Amino acid sequence: MKNASKYLLDFQDFDRKMLAVVGGKGASLGELSRIEDVQVPEGFCVTTDAYKDSFGHSETLRELLDQLALLKVDNRIGISEISAKIRKVIEETAIPNGIEKEIARQLQNLGEEHAYAVRSSATAEDLPTASFAGQHDSYLNTVGKAAILKSISRCWASLYTDRAVTYRLQNGFDHRKVYLSVVIQKMIFPNVAGILFTADPVSSNRKVVSIDASFGLGESLVSGLVNADHYKVRAGQLIARKVSTKKRAVYAVKSGGTQEAEVESNRQNRQALTEEQILQLERVGRKIEAHFGCPQDIEWGLVDDTFFVVQSRPITTLFPIPEANNPGNAGPDPRVYVSVGHNQMMTDALKPLGISFFQLTTRAVMHQAGGRLFVDVTPHLAAPDSRKKLIETFGQGDLLIKDALLTIAGRKDFIKPVPNGKIPATGFINNNLSWRYLASFENKPALVPALIRQSQTSIAALKQAIQAKSGTALFDFIREDIPQLRQMLFRPQSLEVIKIALYATAWINKKMEKWLGEKNAADVLTQSVSHNITSEMGLALLDVADVIRPYPEVIAFLQGVKDDHFLDELVNFEGGQESRKAIEAFLTRYGMRCVGEIDISKARWSEKPAQLVPILLGNIKNVEPGAGKQKFEQGRQEAMEKEQDLLERLMALPDGRRKARETKRMIGLLRNFIGYREYPKYGMVNRYFVYKQALLQEMEKLVQAGVVPEKEDGYYLTFEEFREAVRTQTLNLQIIRQRKEEHEINEKRTPPRVITSEGEIITGQYRRENLPTEAMAGLAVSSGLIEGRARVVLNLEDADLEAGDVLVTTFTDPSWTPLFVSIKGLVTEVGGLMTHGAVIAREYGLPAVVGVENATRLIKDGQRIRVNGTDGYVEIL
Repeated sequence: MKNASKYLLDFQDFDRKMLAVVGGKGASLGELSRIEDVQVPEGFCVTTDAYKDSFGHSETLRELLDQLALLKVDNRIGISEISAKIRKVIEETAIPNGIEKEIARQLQNLGEEHAYAVRSSATAEDLPTASFAGQHDSYLNTVGKAAILKSISRCWASLYTDRAVTYRLQNGFDHRKVYLSVVIQKMIFPNVAGILFTADPVSSNRKVVSIDASFGLGESLVSGLVNADHYKVRAGQLIARKVSTKKRAVYAVKSGGTQEAEVESNRQNRQALTEEQILQLERVGRKIEAHFGCPQDIEWGLVDDTFFVVQSRPITTLFPIPEANNPGNAGPDPRVYVSVGHNQMMTDALKPLGISFFQLTTRAVMHQAGGRLFVDVTPHLAAPDSRKKLIETFGQGDLLIKDALLTIAGRKDFIKPVPNGKIPATGFINNNLSWRYLASFENKPALVPALIRQSQTSIAALKQAIQAKSGTALFDFIREDIPQLRQMLFRPQSLEVIKIALYATAWINKKMEKWLGEKNAADVLTQSVSHNITSEMGLALLDVADVIRPYPEVIAFLQGVKDDHFLDELVNFEGGQESRKAIEAFLTRYGMRCVGEIDISKARWSEKPAQLVPILLGNIKNVEPGAGKQKFEQGRQEAMEKEQDLLERLMALPDGRRKARETKRMIGLLRNFIGYREYPKYGMVNRYFVYKQALLQEMEKLVQAGVVPEKEDGYYLTFEEFREAVRTQTLNLQIIRQRKEEHEINEKRTPPRVITSEGEIITGQYRRENLPTEAMAGLAVSSGLIEGRARVVLNLEDADLEAGDVLVTTFTDPSWTPLFVSIKGLVTEVGGLMTHGAVIAREYGLPAVVGVENATRLIKDGQRIRVNGTDGYVEIL
């Protein structure tokens, strides 16, 4: 060891394991110094112990930190005021004499006459999950001991800049547990400097290296002061280059500091790096990436013919690549994965138990990434026939997925082609139904009620049988029952009913536009159909509101409810008994539902009934008494009138009698069968809740046995891990802690619709022209044109709607349906023609546009917007 003390360490004296001592930037430099053929300028770290010993006994600082810990992230004034006081305390506190002497001695060894870069290195910095990039200060070209010591104090103080404090609050870091080391590193004076990403930061492709390069110091490029050339390299081949006009550059000044200067005119348009240098830099980047084991964001400088690396940090913004856990997916050939969550209207991260159950339930092989599930569609893109069916199938649900798949299909060399008929069945491509088949299909109104009775009988039998199961026998019983769940979901007769309803919908829309020039005629015809369990749920909650409405004491009590045991207290108020009975009856039928219900770990309405209180209060405020029955009857009447209108207009056409007869038949199929579209998932969620109630008892036993601290810990285990914990009565709690941390990270990720095994995110586009200027394109799913106040709602329990509002949110699953009774229109970021929100919007007669990318960010809460549910766009007025 060249130098080792409590307060100073040379780069060669530490590695990434010493993050708590030298911070993220320092740990990275220590690792970089160990990589063969990677050049790192000499330097050392002033450790976090120096920071702690300099301020650890300051009562003033401790009191200020306690005050800071109490602030919320939106309290900008408070953050600014307290942070300024903390910085003042730090900068005015002299560095202890012993630490100062050690720094002076080390500078003498390296050469005090040299210029140095003095950089902050926090313990919560350059982490795989939070970069803190640019949050703390650095000082370049610092010359002399006095200037360096002052810069160290300023670096320590920068731990409490407003931006650093806010970033910690946003990412859940405790200010009192974050410390700062300072890197002292010899300055290099590069001819060219820049940034290298070992994964393309735009597309996320891990096979593409992205390089930005400009003249002078790299810090000017990082800060955005100067233009840069941009190069992309793949496997030793330069695949893209953009040479910018580089009019300005930042250079070091001999006496210290930096200055911006104009680049000579004959160099402004010259490529900063030669092709040979670009490829050499790619090799350096790949070597560093291999050492750290993940994609890196690297700062570099070119001095004469030598590349120096001054920093490397993980790229924290990349969405993980789905795990190729199926042996058939192994190998070098690229794969294409499609998001399951976008099809299921649940793009939130799932917990491990939720992932396990969904994988057990589905027929398709699912792959995990970032707490989400993806399906590998590569084989179906490889053959012409299956490719066409695949793209059509996903196009019915999400046009952006369809367009992304078309983009992939257009890359002739990306997927190895195979002949038709060589594609394995995976269970997620819908079969097309021919007109010949439909012509022979008998329209049986009793068919759907019979299917519903079968499902109810099956669930009743499950509830009876599961009561006798416990321990590992319970897990074995559930696994043996899963095929019954699959049968209820995927039985041919159920799928046939749904497919015929969808076909009839598409037929009506296509033919009415062709024959009568009317778009989306089926939208009105689907209003108030029978046997739609989801729309019935929304109307049923209106009936509950009608029971509560006459009792002011109950309403006043509900307005202050936060506890989920409020039902026990209702009986203390006039009308409380009746109100409780109505709520409990609703929960008996619908209490297994919740937001994100495909994740078995999510809290159901029966478990947390307080989730329903804001919706009930909104119904009482916004909706007239008796609105449930009135809305249904109004929708039914409008549908009947629309049918009569279409048939009369068709009769006036050439061959009108045949056209009217065919249309009437299709309308009958539509109205008899489309409501059943919502039932299979309701049956699945019912079954999930029976499983969950039994599993919760096993979780409680583990808590009582001291195996886990709380019941919810079981949600962070897979189904098999949970069974093993019950069998052995032991569990490594580190697994739970790690999974909780991973889930917190995953919750912040935005999942892509389509991603490849190279990590490339393929984004689709709406291929439409003639949209109004600045209109946000989406998919038209429920006809009509309305204007209203936008209410941007990200969590169901936070909904504060008034009659006539337009709901704007990320996605809606069946649990959002009760809100639909009081809104005027719907806008979502995710969705398709037959997803739950679209189906219910049509049934309630609400204009709706789904698949509007970034709608919740582009539309501000309270803005007045126009929703065109016929042509599929949204305008901010």
